[in-house]
Amino acid sequence: MEAVEETLDLRGLKCPLPALLARRHLSHAPAGAVLVVLTDDPMAPIDVPFMCGHEGIEAIEVAREGDNARITLRKPRREENSIGR
Repeated sequence: MEAVEETLDLRGLKCPLPALLARRHLSHAPAGAVLVVLTDDPMAPIDVPFMCGHEGIEAIEVAREGDNARITLRKPRREENSIGR
């Protein structure tokens, strides 16, 4: 089954809010979920992948488009804390 891609528009918010909200959104998402974060905070392309990486969330792509950025994140397919690792 292919992961569903969701978009979270966080333009207008400044760090650390884009990173915190993206991480929170993915914490409630199923394993393998893909989230596209739209932001206009100049530090978000650095901060979001860094903060989410601490949770095992992969930054698939970071693209800047003028003053905006599009950050694509993926939650791991297998939970790191699962029993029977």
